[in-house]
Amino acid sequence: MSTLFTPIRLGELELANRIVIAPMCQYSADAGCATDWHLMHLGQLAISGAGLLILEATAVEPVGRITPQDLGLWSDANEDALRRVLAEVRRHAPTPIGIQLSHAGRKASSSAPWMGGALLAPDHGGWECVAPSAVPHADNEPPPHALDADGLQRIRQAFVDAAVRAVRLGLDLIELHAAHGYLLHQFLSPLSNRRDDAYGGSLENRMRFVLEVFDAVRAAVPARIPVGVRLSATDWVDGGWDPEQSAVLCAALEPRGCAYIHVSSGGLSPRQAITASPGYQVGFAETIRGQVDIPVIAVGLITEPEQAEAIVAEGRADLVALARAMLYNPRWPWHAAARLGAQVVAPPQYWRCQPVAHKALFGTIRIGQR
Repeated sequence: MSTLFTPIRLGELELANRIVIAPMCQYSADAGCATDWHLMHLGQLAISGAGLLILEATAVEPVGRITPQDLGLWSDANEDALRRVLAEVRRHAPTPIGIQLSHAGRKASSSAPWMGGALLAPDHGGWECVAPSAVPHADNEPPPHALDADGLQRIRQAFVDAAVRAVRLGLDLIELHAAHGYLLHQFLSPLSNRRDDAYGGSLENRMRFVLEVFDAVRAAVPARIPVGVRLSATDWVDGGWDPEQSAVLCAALEPRGCAYIHVSSGGLSPRQAITASPGYQVGFAETIRGQVDIPVIAVGLITEPEQAEAIVAEGRADLVALARAMLYNPRWPWHAAARLGAQVVAPPQYWRCQPVAHKALFGTIRIGQR
């Protein structure tokens, strides 16, 4: 039996298998509001057979957007727009859906990747960024505004408010984005956090804001909603955030009720030196899994079913997350199940497509059954 296709629980949420669709920014929202693009994008991913779909990094306030086109959840308009999309997706797909709540910090106010990704000046549609310290992401960029006590409180509350909206939308899971060089990661790393108050200096102090945000969100949502954290295990820069510090953070998150850890890496500094290869980040997940008892999700150039199967079967991680591989092949879980001798849930409209060699590929659960 395939381990990849066995059930697993994240807190009180049971997943049919261990395939996670990782958050993938689409840069296609209108003032933070989901559009028809999101309906198309999420619709195809929700019928993929994956155990969990996590929505893209969703800004908790306007200045926390990576680009002007980022998805947001700070207003009634944002909530209403996402409700429409989710309602249509759920009519046809039973897949649990989570959301990743984020604040871009000093990496905000940028153009979309296909437009170059450069920092946007205020007179070109951008805005002033905020960060733990007045340290720019790149040397040629203006420094961000260092957050004061009022700013920290505003952002903590923004995460809470967005989480409450997510619960109202019926989302099944909440993930806090503390990876890829965005605001929560910026507090963790000594490369971006130069504060001399209770939120800077020692590891304990640099972790403080992340833990405060987690505690506030965990307290604001029902116990049945898992709250997890995505982190970058390393900055890939000497003197930066590293796996040893990541393990300390995860050990602090677990007793606070963190449901899982989603392990990525990098994104904080242009000086990062990454040699990417298949599964190049899985070792970080394996290290953290040895330090905690909660599930750990591995990600990073996981592209082949047998590769994913080995990662979970060997105990290197409890789940695997795919991003680009899912964009390239939205039916990846179907093909993985066929190759590994497992079953997936698919819409009845597609049942006749299964090849004769895999006539038992699709399970009997009907769409709409949750």
